[in-house]
Amino acid sequence: MFRSKKLIAFFVLLVTASFSARGQDTAIQNWKFESKKTGEGKFELSFSGTISGGWQVYAPNQIVGDVKTTELQFPDSSIIQEGDFIVEGTPDKINSVIFENTEVDVFENTVKWKAIIIIKGTVPAKLQGTLLYTFGRNSDSSYYPSTIVPFVILLEGGAQAASIKIPSIDVENPVNPCGDDSTKGKSLITIFLLGILYGLIALLTPCVFPMIPVTVTFFTKKSTDRTSGVRNAALYGLFIFLIYILITVPFHVASKSISPQIFNKISTDATVNLVFFGVFVVFALSFFGLFEITLPSRFANKMDSKSGLGNIGGIFFMAATLTIVSFSCTGPLLGTLLVDVVDQGAWPLTVGAAGFGIALGLPFALFAMFPNWLQSLPKSGGWMTDVKVVLGFLELALAIKFFSNADLVKQWGLLKRELFIGLWILISLLIVLYLLGKLRFKHSSLVKKFSFVRICFIILFASVTLYLLPGLTNTKWADLKLISGFPPPRSYSFYKQDKTDLFQPMHNDYAGALAKAKAENKPLLIDFTGWACVNCRRMEDKVWPNKTVDSLMRNEFIVVSLYVDEKGKLPLAEQTVETLSNGAERSIVSVGDKWSVFQEENFGATSQPQYAILSPDEIALTKTKYYTPNDGKFIKWLECGLDAFKKTRK
Repeated sequence: MFRSKKLIAFFVLLVTASFSARGQDTAIQNWKFESKKTGEGKFELSFSGTISGGWQVYAPNQIVGDVKTTELQFPDSSIIQEGDFIVEGTPDKINSVIFENTEVDVFENTVKWKAIIIIKGTVPAKLQGTLLYTFGRNSDSSYYPSTIVPFVILLEGGAQAASIKIPSIDVENPVNPCGDDSTKGKSLITIFLLGILYGLIALLTPCVFPMIPVTVTFFTKKSTDRTSGVRNAALYGLFIFLIYILITVPFHVASKSISPQIFNKISTDATVNLVFFGVFVVFALSFFGLFEITLPSRFANKMDSKSGLGNIGGIFFMAATLTIVSFSCTGPLLGTLLVDVVDQGAWPLTVGAAGFGIALGLPFALFAMFPNWLQSLPKSGGWMTDVKVVLGFLELALAIKFFSNADLVKQWGLLKRELFIGLWILISLLIVLYLLGKLRFKHSSLVKKFSFVRICFIILFASVTLYLLPGLTNTKWADLKLISGFPPPRSYSFYKQDKTDLFQPMHNDYAGALAKAKAENKPLLIDFTGWACVNCRRMEDKVWPNKTVDSLMRNEFIVVSLYVDEKGKLPLAEQTVETLSNGAERSIVSVGDKWSVFQEENFGATSQPQYAILSPDEIALTKTKYYTPNDGKFIKWLECGLDAFKKTRK
């Protein structure tokens, strides 16, 4: 039910803050990196710099506190450091107060050390690596181990990787001007309204709804008069709104210094997806009553001590407390809203969060102004427990999607399409059994009567169960178009697929596809896609099977799918640092790195799916096309590309 794509992009805030803080406490600001070829595939790397700020840099070849003081890391196992670091100059010996007066070697003015490396296979023109060094200050017990310093060193005689930028591609001035002008996305008004909708849903969750009468009553009774009570409650609602706005501020700040591809990289990282799989499983178990998730007592007491009504800060802390403790309910809903717009920039995120915050904060203010309305609210009782349990099951479904993202990106083959659908069927069936009273948890009450709402939800989830069942088969009914994009694709299956039934583009082989287009004199259709891309799967499930689309793609085009989240590493000779059109430098190590930069540099986008049509001599035949669930529009665009191709052949 919830979309998981790019939810974890919000950790950009933490990552940015971490690097920012570390950057301010670096002992050597301007490192100098050099290399000298000493043999076939053998190089001497030199690292030097001037120490500033009164810091002390720990000399290499020491282990202090069970950590190496200096270390080199490379993105490829074919690069090996031979022996220890070669240190130039004589370090000073000090008794470290941090490690109980252990004697360590440090430099206090300048550093220079060398390392011998051996490269097996083809030598790249640019060597990428990471230097980790240790520095500190004995006078104030400062200590910073494993400080990260990325570097790029030119290697003599190395093979130069081909440039990713193709000058002949000009998607702004194609042969035929059909296609999309820019990345298609929801309007700000639509995003704002969706934010309000999701906020209203969050308002009904067991983490928020019971707080409305409690909080409003608290404000009205504790205030000196009704006017101050209304003012304080309104301020409380305003602060809830502002807190959700503040969540998006780091994106406005970070957008100036980070790559637009960072959201895709974070969201498709297997480790991050597995972490969120675990988080949502824990949330679900909590909703089932196995345990309670609460704030640490010290933090909770601190928040309570600041929540007095005597100052504005106290009201803000009350709003912050509600926002934090309700995250297990509001987090999945807010994430569902924002993951779809994160590629559109920072402002859509802010607008969506604003709508969400208004929907959550406004009721507190309104009920304080009109306290008689509280009598019309349903009492939070057994129905809230039912909401909590159902929400727990839905969070399990979301957790499975996170695990599926990691499985698809890594191609482990652990969660094939049929197993994914089977687990969703089981979850939907368990919801039905719970609502029927056949499944109970320790905090559940007996189902004495079936209300109209309960019956509606029983019918809904029973229908979902029946709808999903054909997804376990290998028949034409297994497409499940209503949820296309959420399960793994049909090709990621326990069943052996008939290649004639499912169209299979060339996989991550642009050069091969281009050569084939030249040999067969056909236009090249590029599909920028991703393993964890929901809308990509929807296009493949809903649009590609159309008879006309299928025929055109099979017979009139050479089609290649380029996966921007492919984690496999490129051959060492192709690993490089690309200087982009805007002057920024981008490290290219994995297959996905290459295709994401290729897409950004030549087609001006970072979101998927994106489709482009080129002639065999790499001329843009049309503008690109983005997510287009309408068969007719996609066919018209393909035919426009064929018409442009014919023009170039006259």
